[in-house]
Amino acid sequence: MDDQPTPDPTMKRIIEAVQLGQSGAPVQARESLSALWDEIGPTGDALHRCTLAHYLADLQDTAEAELVWDERALAAVADLTDDRAQQYHSALQVRAFLPSLHLSLADVHRRLGNSTRARAYLVTARSLAVQLPTDQYGDLVRAGIQHVDQALAAGSTHRLDSHPAAAG
Repeated sequence: MDDQPTPDPTMKRIIEAVQLGQSGAPVQARESLSALWDEIGPTGDALHRCTLAHYLADLQDTAEAELVWDERALAAVADLTDDRAQQYHSALQVRAFLPSLHLSLADVHRRLGNSTRARAYLVTARSLAVQLPTDQYGDLVRAGIQHVDQALAAGSTHRLDSHPAAAG
């Protein structure tokens, strides 16, 4: 089985924009992803919408704007099938996306002071993360859950030093 993603021009553009943001150009990354969202549209390819919205959430200036994009990512994953995800990469499974999406929503609700909603999303993220393998991605998501849990327990509404599931 091939471990390399199938060429997908839209995913390539998403990844390039994400890398732009990670290299210190978040405004340009946000502009690129926003323009791409306008091209894809709210009913476009679910893999593209989910991936783009998940990363675009992290590039927002406010928690309120981040929440909008995190909600879009979760809505898009409902339209995503394993078959579609595996057309891009044979190892992808939709259920592996879910813990990170719920974790992102837990974290943004925590920062908005919505501790009840944050805890509910965190419980879901934790229960879904049980299915993740013990690998770099699974460990990153589980660590993010722990960090958000600790921040909730401390009553913190501050942004964590790094996104709880930055690779997710």
